Amino acid sequence: MSDTLARLETTIASRRGADPASSYVASLFAKGRPRIARKLGEEAVEAIVAALAEDRKELIGEAADLLFHLMVLLADADVPLAEVLAELDRREGTSGIAEKASRTA
Repeated sequence: MSDTLARLETTIASRRGADPASSYVASLFAKGRPRIARKLGEEAVEAIVAALAEDRKELIGEAADLLFHLMVLLADADVPLAEVLAELDRREGTSGIAEKASRTA
């Protein structure tokens, strides 16, 4: 499963300097982080709508879009996916309530 995300991360990195007219990823990078973040937010809302509509097929598609745009945002911020996965590993086995409390303390 993480092979897919690793390949996506590599593809996104390779398109970072591409011609925005020929690459959607390059066009997002050219528009800057605010546009990338806004697009991520739009995809999150669309995933929520699909989930509330109980449209499984649509939710799968929107979840893929959401992950894709998150990966673009991470790349723009120079945050490797490995660091995000390491944070998830660190949290594994910890109560979500306890973990959240540790961030606000």
